[in-house]
Amino acid sequence: SCSIFISRLMVSVLRPNEGDTGKVNAKVKKPNKHNEEISSDSETESAAVPKRKQAREEFEYDETPQEKKLRLAKKYLEHLREEEEKKADDESFETDLIAGRLQEEVLEQKGKLQRLIAKDLLSPDESEIRVLRGHKLSITCLVISTDEKYIFSASKDCSIIKWDVPSGKRLHTIKGVRKGSGDQQVGHAACILCMTISSDGKYLATGDMNKLIMIWEADTCKHLYRFTGHKGPVSGLSFRRGSHDLYSASHDRSVKVWNVDENAYVETLFGHQDSITGLDSLSRERCVTAGGRDGTVRVWKITEESQLVFHGHNGSIDCVQLINEEHMVTGADDGSVCLWSVNKKKPVATVKQAHGCHGDPGLERPLWITSVAALQNSDTVASGACSCENLPFQGFKVKLSLCFLPGFVNSLKFSSSGQFLVAGVGQEHRLGRWWRLKESKNGIYIIPLKRKQPTAEDAIETET
Repeated sequence: SCSIFISRLMVSVLRPNEGDTGKVNAKVKKPNKHNEEISSDSETESAAVPKRKQAREEFEYDETPQEKKLRLAKKYLEHLREEEEKKADDESFETDLIAGRLQEEVLEQKGKLQRLIAKDLLSPDESEIRVLRGHKLSITCLVISTDEKYIFSASKDCSIIKWDVPSGKRLHTIKGVRKGSGDQQVGHAACILCMTISSDGKYLATGDMNKLIMIWEADTCKHLYRFTGHKGPVSGLSFRRGSHDLYSASHDRSVKVWNVDENAYVETLFGHQDSITGLDSLSRERCVTAGGRDGTVRVWKITEESQLVFHGHNGSIDCVQLINEEHMVTGADDGSVCLWSVNKKKPVATVKQAHGCHGDPGLERPLWITSVAALQNSDTVASGACSCENLPFQGFKVKLSLCFLPGFVNSLKFSSSGQFLVAGVGQEHRLGRWWRLKESKNGIYIIPLKRKQPTAEDAIETET
């Protein structure tokens, strides 16, 4: 990228002194012959004085008060003119910057903003991957704060842990509680399936198998509210960006809208024919859901009270993530990863058997896609099964090689700046206990994403 440095020149403006009367003494004091200093080379120096200097001295002595005022006034006006021109140039540059920012925001709202960064990404070095351990059972979900300072993770052990990203230390733990403890203890009594954090970092929301949604204060991990109303496990949560509107999805096939500021329920949306397994949203007043075994992805337009239905996978669609307002990526248990556009009913691109197959010869089955992630408004997408791998799409190309993590990658999140990718890994799938990988360890993996340093050729192309 090309950086522009602007150095502003501060010009001092010459003004006539307030104490100046404008009078010039034209009389020259004659030297006294008794105190006159005689130098051995005085005659040579006086002879060598340039005529222009003598003329300038004569001019200074011969300048009238009116001429001096006129000269200073012209000089002052010239400085004013230079300052106004400089100010106009600065304002023009600032106007261009503001216009560029507004244009970027408009493109983002329309879902057409795309940062091409995948070509500069380098394969991760396994020696630089950090592992955070603290949960006793499989990690089911995690989120990263917008300022990238904290990671919140949840597990099948019903606990929530707040981590410090720079140091990797555990800052706070919300332990699970026993069933039937009532309001005496604050915490989840069942497996936590999903979580989300508001864009301003104020609220953290978690949902569990007991049909409960709990709202926490993200800074202190203090419990605030408890939302009830779903008739099945809460499998998806998402805050609308820039607000405290909360969307929730459940195995009861419904989507509910809540207002956390008012501690209020807003409405319920119906349409899916099977358990909803994933949910995501951005800044628009809409959300997207994965319908599990009904084989559909739905975009819910809240204000219009309508929905868009998309078909494409042959198996159960278990995870969904928005890339921007117009594109999304999904993963299914048939091993395929699909890229969608809201303008088309079928996938724009599909990668079948994205993570390969497993099983005996002749009975191979594709590895189950358990999680997907997208670096928003970019061309970078990641998916996870029993490993964490980035995938190539037509138009959305990714150039990261395979990064093997033993276990089920139940959750994947990019940091907002794209500096690192976080994976929540467990021995079991987050939605059930169909099989268990005993050799894997439950943990959170922080994978740094390095980029190529710009070369001289890139700099020349940027300047051009």
